[in-house]
Amino acid sequence: MRTVTSADGTRIAYERHGDGRPLLLLHGGLTRRYWDPVVPEFADDYAVFTPDRRGRGESGDREAYGIDREVADVRALIDAVEGEPVLFGHSFGGRMAVEAARVEPVAGVVAYEPAYLVDEYRKEADLAARMAARLDAGEPREAARLHVREVIHGGEIDDLDAWLDGWPPWPAPVEHVENTLRMNRAIEEQPLPDSLDVGAPTLLLTGSEGPEHLRESVRAVNEALPSGRLVEFEGIGHGGPAESPERVAATVRRFLAEVAPPRTG
Repeated sequence: MRTVTSADGTRIAYERHGDGRPLLLLHGGLTRRYWDPVVPEFADDYAVFTPDRRGRGESGDREAYGIDREVADVRALIDAVEGEPVLFGHSFGGRMAVEAARVEPVAGVVAYEPAYLVDEYRKEADLAARMAARLDAGEPREAARLHVREVIHGGEIDDLDAWLDGWPPWPAPVEHVENTLRMNRAIEEQPLPDSLDVGAPTLLLTGSEGPEHLRESVRAVNEALPSGRLVEFEGIGHGGPAESPERVAATVRRFLAEVAPPRTG
């Protein structure tokens, strides 16, 4: 396990797989283990870096929190790799990829349903408050279930317990539910700006079965970018990269061939 130190002194842990041009995979509400099905799709051609976000996995944390601190963590990782990386983020990690690319030079950005809230959904968003109420009542498991129901299923699923029984990450999200709460609160408080000054080529991804509010969000992000392109995958949901790694990776590889082709020789 390798580490970098972020601007506020937080230790950020990461793994490296393979050699070549750098590709940073930024997870959302889980840990770096989210990317385990995806890493083999790229590690033969790229140096793939998979960090744990602060407060998760093997990374450190601080009591003070904000999106700016998460962006600083990504900046520390960018500084630690050789050359300008491509940032590939999922959900909150997708948002971090976009935000970091606004302040650091990168070769490209890939974001699968980045966690921005837009329009009426953002105005009415209360997931953080509902999770906090569950935590205050001493029910961390229920707070984690609320997050999963809303973010993965858009608040609509007939039998969440049955679904969770077949979802490999469960019940690990219960362990860092307080971290998830603060993340959701920050997402709700900070809206999508009218424009995103990202100079690097950007590929936005979404799935036809994902929550409608995130599908609306990814379209709004695409409109806010100067040079974004949007691809929708039929039949997969919010967990697209891990659900269908071969399908998603094939599209990402075509993008990488344009912005950061594998080194030869």
